[in-house]
Amino acid sequence: MPASSKDTLIKEGQVIEALPSATFRVLLEGGSEVRAHLSGKMRINHIKVLVGDRVLVEFSPYDETRGRIIKRL
Repeated sequence: MPASSKDTLIKEGQVIEALPSATFRVLLEGGSEVRAHLSGKMRINHIKVLVGDRVLVEFSPYDETRGRIIKRL
C-alpha cells in the first residue's frame, strides 16, 4: 500500500555525486546532505539524473537521512 502524501516529506536539492546502483548524494536547500535512490517510475521511464541536476527528494518521516528522487527539475 503506497504511503499517502501527508506521511512523506518532500524537499528540493541538487545532486552532488553519483554513486553505484542508481544512488546519489544530494545537497538539500537547508544545507544538509543525504543519500537518495531513483524511484521506480523514473527507472521505468529511463529518466537520467546527472551531477548538478535539481531534484525533488521524498523522505519517510522515520528516516530523513535517506530518500527517494521522485522528480528531476
